[in-house]
Amino acid sequence: MNLHKHARLTPRGRALLVQRMLNGLRVEDAAQAAGVSVRTAYKWLKRFREEGEIGLMDRSSRPHSCPHATAVALVEKLIELRRSRKTYRQIAQILGLAVSTVARRLKQAGFHRLAELEPAPVVVRYEYANPGDLLHLDIKKLGRFWKPGHRVTGDRQQCSDGAGWEF
Repeated sequence: MNLHKHARLTPRGRALLVQRMLNGLRVEDAAQAAGVSVRTAYKWLKRFREEGEIGLMDRSSRPHSCPHATAVALVEKLIELRRSRKTYRQIAQILGLAVSTVARRLKQAGFHRLAELEPAPVVVRYEYANPGDLLHLDIKKLGRFWKPGHRVTGDRQQCSDGAGWEF
């Protein structure tokens, strides 16, 4: 059970509140003893009478339905337009929706980026039957010098002009 820190009643406390009211204690007195309002006490009493012990348990606050949600057929049309590489604004104008709705529904469906419309390119790997079949060379460019540099001599005026590079 996930009660918040300001919860006055747990399911056990609700059962005790209802039991007190059913045993003849006035609703006002039972509510005051539990530290809740009279309206809350009546609410739990009503739930107990309608549903029994299960009515005193915690419930989800998520709504059962959302009447203004985007229709499934409209979402499918939206995805179809996105697969034809239309932008959010173009889709919104065609379907008569808000750009924010188009963006939210496409993100939920996983089509908010154009890169997700096409499958990822296949990585081509080299495979050889035996170890050492593929020769790999590392090449590094190294500076050539004729005489010691400033780190050795401390003189930054001298340099190895024209010495070139070695690889």
